[in-house]
Amino acid sequence: MSGNRAGAVLMLLGMAAFAMNDALGKWLVADYGVAQVVLLRSLAAGVMMAPFLLRGGGTMARLRAMPRPGLQALRAACATAEVFLFYLAVSHMPLAEVMAFWMAAPIYILALSPLLLRERVGAATWAAVAAGFAGVLILLAPSGHVATPGAVFALMGTAAFAVIMVLGRSLRQTPDRDLVLFQIGAAGLAGLVLAPLDWQPVASAGDLGLLFLLGVVATAAHLLVTRSLKLAEASVVAPLQYSLLLWGALFGFLLFGDVPDRNTLGGAALIVGSGLIVLRRTPANG
Repeated sequence: MSGNRAGAVLMLLGMAAFAMNDALGKWLVADYGVAQVVLLRSLAAGVMMAPFLLRGGGTMARLRAMPRPGLQALRAACATAEVFLFYLAVSHMPLAEVMAFWMAAPIYILALSPLLLRERVGAATWAAVAAGFAGVLILLAPSGHVATPGAVFALMGTAAFAVIMVLGRSLRQTPDRDLVLFQIGAAGLAGLVLAPLDWQPVASAGDLGLLFLLGVVATAAHLLVTRSLKLAEASVVAPLQYSLLLWGALFGFLLFGDVPDRNTLGGAALIVGSGLIVLRRTPANG
């Protein structure tokens, strides 16, 4: 199997894993506090990542060798905020709709790139950005979500996700496993501090299993996507990230009975279409 083909398969599996993680999270935050879910998710992820943590001298050696610690800390903080905001958003809104907001993050990055990254953006790409923003407005306006907590959480979470992606460009020298470990550690610490404020006794062994499965699936998803991007060209695998919307719609229907309306489908289509144009016209993607 060629590198591009193997990378494509891994990206599709990674998106399926992320969608499963998101659906599990939405299911669990209906009964447990967001911080509690994040804490137990981080503990499970830490157990799964233990072999990587022990390799290369352990946590302290990794922290001492960490390049650009200020940016690392900012990225970990944004990643923690993004996880909390996502789970808060899905507790108020349909799963596929929240995922559509997150898929707009690359469009936000492109809009900010002249200021943050000093990159030049052509007129056609600006038109794609405008179409992507129109898609977001279509998602917001018809359902009256503009002033609701769910919309606020979704918009803030998408902004945090966009910052993570921008910072990732400045931290390319940091091994991917270390970036994942820093995210897990920061989220776990935040969960440890906040979980006692809204701790709910775990109702059953099944729920405990789902809480730990959440961390395993999330970590697997990160590793699959990271490996995919190393095996294949970005222009091949990046568009496959939009398969997350299909998985989100499927899990949303099967688990929660959510049926996307015309406005959700139309807004998502604009976001995906504009995102594909942005990817095609981005120099890094060829």
